[in-house]
Amino acid sequence: MPYLILSFVFLSGLIIGSFLNCLIWRLHTGESIGGRSYCPKCRKQIAWHDNIPVFSFLMLRGKCRNCRQGISWQYPIVELITGILFVIAWIFESGIMNYESWFFLDTVIHNSRFMLQVFRDWLIIAVMIIIFIYDLRWYLILDKITLPASALFFILNILLGSSWQSLLISGIIGAGFFLLQFVVSKGKWIGGGDIRMGFLMGVILGWPHIILALFLAYILGSIIGVGLLLFKGKKWGSEIPFGTFLAVATLITLFLGERILDWYFNLILF
Repeated sequence: MPYLILSFVFLSGLIIGSFLNCLIWRLHTGESIGGRSYCPKCRKQIAWHDNIPVFSFLMLRGKCRNCRQGISWQYPIVELITGILFVIAWIFESGIMNYESWFFLDTVIHNSRFMLQVFRDWLIIAVMIIIFIYDLRWYLILDKITLPASALFFILNILLGSSWQSLLISGIIGAGFFLLQFVVSKGKWIGGGDIRMGFLMGVILGWPHIILALFLAYILGSIIGVGLLLFKGKKWGSEIPFGTFLAVATLITLFLGERILDWYFNLILF
């Protein structure tokens, strides 16, 4: 039964990942999310059997059936990552990581708090994937994603028992961290989207996890930035899509934040 449920969760993640790919593209073009999927190169509608997550990409060998132009690897990668992260969220929330719930997965779905936590985590995953891909491709963090998401996760976390004061303070800390940089650099170091992203991270993670997430984002950014300088010919001052690191750091902190903080405090106290 656990494996059956996890398989269903994974397949659901694949389907949501396919939807996210479509949503990301239509956010960029300004099109309505409604309507059939189409090839962005030849504009031909995609038949349902050519729109099965991952499977269709493999069967078509990564090419559009109509124009034979290559399909971006973004599509199967996003689908797979979404599926994997959905499973990870289910595992963490159900306690499988501690080997306590392997034989209870068929009953946890009747726990309304558990389902709300999983639903929240899946939404966070979806939002972070959108931010990651959009900023990676077009160097922009969209307010139409971060602002509604901030309100949504603020409400969901309150329903799950978080203090609204703590969430608000964490959001202000996250936003203020980037606002200070924006003011000092007169907008040269970061954009306004990072400020809204900081607030979103705060209401998702709370205190003190927002600090950990910001720290991790800069560590990741530094590592990747040095790598780009050494191997890709980037120059100091080159623009990098920092929203990608913020999105990754948010997910790492969401699932591993408590363990990382426990490890750190044990390290410095003993």
